[in-house]
Amino acid sequence: MSNRYLERLQRVEGVLLIEKLKIDMKELKSACSYGIPDLLRPIGWRLLLNYLPAERQLWKQFLKEHRANYDTLVEQLILLKAESEEDHPLNESTSSEWKGFFEDNVTLAQIDKDVRRLCPEIQFFQQRTLFPHKSGSRVNLSIRVTGAELEAQDFRVDKFGVANLKNSARRRASNDVCSPVDHIQGERHWQVVERILFIYSKLNPGVKYVQGMNEVIGPLYYVFASDSDKEWAEFAEADTFYCFQQLMTEIKDNFIRTLDDSQCGIESMMRSFHELFNSFDAQLHQHMVIDLQILPQFYAFRWLSLLLSQEFALPDVITLWDSLFADTLRFSLLPYVCLAMIESQRDYLLSASFAESLRLLQNFPEGIDVGTLVCLAHDIREGRVCSIEAPQNEKKTMTSRAVNFKEKLKEFANNLKK
Repeated sequence: MSNRYLERLQRVEGVLLIEKLKIDMKELKSACSYGIPDLLRPIGWRLLLNYLPAERQLWKQFLKEHRANYDTLVEQLILLKAESEEDHPLNESTSSEWKGFFEDNVTLAQIDKDVRRLCPEIQFFQQRTLFPHKSGSRVNLSIRVTGAELEAQDFRVDKFGVANLKNSARRRASNDVCSPVDHIQGERHWQVVERILFIYSKLNPGVKYVQGMNEVIGPLYYVFASDSDKEWAEFAEADTFYCFQQLMTEIKDNFIRTLDDSQCGIESMMRSFHELFNSFDAQLHQHMVIDLQILPQFYAFRWLSLLLSQEFALPDVITLWDSLFADTLRFSLLPYVCLAMIESQRDYLLSASFAESLRLLQNFPEGIDVGTLVCLAHDIREGRVCSIEAPQNEKKTMTSRAVNFKEKLKEFANNLKK
């Protein structure tokens, strides 16, 4: 165990000490800005996502009420109960519960398809949960899917063909991932995620479910369900639901097509990112964007809208999200991480063709240390690294800690070789 890890562990532990009646959220974010130790991550994420209140004495009652409320949602939205003998599957009345039942199947069909292939590089989501929901697990949502065909244009992330989630070889599901459910083996983790997403879509008709949300909820559920403290892991489903809701309130604009061109939409985010890219490295921006015509939609759409969850293996995504959740200006660090990713491949991209560049950007190289990328992102944002195009007189006026980016890049490359 490295000294750096131990220092981080001690610092986060100090903030979360059980005798502290109120968590200092400012200090917690500072302590977690470069990563959270595995043992403390589940409680850390619940706090950083504004699910748990800072006052520790409120936790017991707060959790009891919210988890009970989630059970009620499952009862109301998952367990379909006809109110009378007149309400039957062929009833065409607008008040019939069965009408909504069949309409929901279109959404459920897409959720089912997506969660079955969730994080195929690990077996976790195909394994049986130790804590199936007491009532929800009695209803197998996957058998409700009617096979209704879904139009490609309904898939949010397929809006730009090259931004399709299935393009990433690292995350491509194998045939066994999509195999039928063996009900004898009990409820699998992907079925729990399916239930959460279905409930979310029912409660948020303005957003509903959009392809890509499965990639956002996956790391949340994995962290909570893998908690070594079984008393917390037992309620991973309910807590994931509320943390996912909290997270979606901050990023849901990325999934609403009508907001694309607004100041809070994904188009605006991509423009801002490319302005940052151009201001920091005009030479590489000229080559990629002007000369090769590699538009931000080709890669930055997926990077920004899904918080880079498709670009790295799950453990690396989790490490990255520690820093994103701890950011005092939520997700303002994200474009700097994206910039750090591009700059880490600068030499290759400067000489690469359109096809070669696109292949790298859509399937980012494995083996890149995410922690180093986060450090580089912080250095760029906080001015500890000079813009490549910064004039000499500007560099002299910068903080004494600032270094030329090319020097920083050498340090980055050396760290990768260790």
